[in-house]
Amino acid sequence: MADLTTTIHNIKLKNPVLTASGTFGYGIEFDDFFDVNLLGGFIVKGTTIHPRQGNPYPRMAETSSGMLNAVGLQNGGAQYFASDIYPKLSKYKTNIFVNVSGSTIEEYVACAEIINELEHIAGIELNISCPNVKEGGMAFGTSCPSATAVVSAVRKIYKKTMIVKLSPNVTDITEIARAVEGAGADSLSLINTLLGMAINAEARKPVLSTITGGLSGPAVKPIALRMVWQVSNAVKIPVIGLGGIMNATDAIEFLLAGASAIQVGTANFIDPLAAIKIIEGIDLYLNRHKFNSLSDIIGCLQM
Repeated sequence: MADLTTTIHNIKLKNPVLTASGTFGYGIEFDDFFDVNLLGGFIVKGTTIHPRQGNPYPRMAETSSGMLNAVGLQNGGAQYFASDIYPKLSKYKTNIFVNVSGSTIEEYVACAEIINELEHIAGIELNISCPNVKEGGMAFGTSCPSATAVVSAVRKIYKKTMIVKLSPNVTDITEIARAVEGAGADSLSLINTLLGMAINAEARKPVLSTITGGLSGPAVKPIALRMVWQVSNAVKIPVIGLGGIMNATDAIEFLLAGASAIQVGTANFIDPLAAIKIIEGIDLYLNRHKFNSLSDIIGCLQM
């Protein structure tokens, strides 16, 4: 095998493949399919300080080359994660990140404080961009002042690696990227889902209970790829690329565009082994092109 290792801030990943929050549960759900330790790491589902029931059904819909979701960050809350879920994660020998969200800056800080005390958690992914919640997510991620405010507040209390997940629902994503880099982000992940909707023509009604939801899957890949390339050239911190990555070729494109690692999301719903196949495919690509290590292709797009 080629050397697939990569680094996000001060965390060494055995390979660049992570699984995206909201598509991989708490990791334990995939134990029946493969050895989760083979991943470079995984990001557990969105966690908030208070328990959330999520949005009413229907809250997922298949679309052309993608899917819409409006789950609404259903989770048991940060204390439940620390007491009931975290002990089950200590068996893993790979990097675990927790996606942290909230409706106010105070909620983000309170949630991050609890996660900060969990030794086996490598870092957090601060979700300032989730479009499937009616308050908080979009507002924080779509303006520089609000994005800076929440990142700065969490940075003061969170001592380990902080990845900030960016929203694509903005005019200039590089502006937001530079703002949160200046506020203390150690890495950026992008893109989160695009805001979309689906309509049932026969019923003349929206498909989702929330009317709009987050679009993911192959349909968003060209936009995600463009934004990863733009942000990689605008900041000095590592970028993690995601958005429509279904196979190794997709992943390699993001790495060439400047991503130091990638996340597999919607593909997990279609094929539980997608992430493992992508790891194998990246290795085959490097060997076929006679590259010795992953670093030989990161950001090496020939213009």
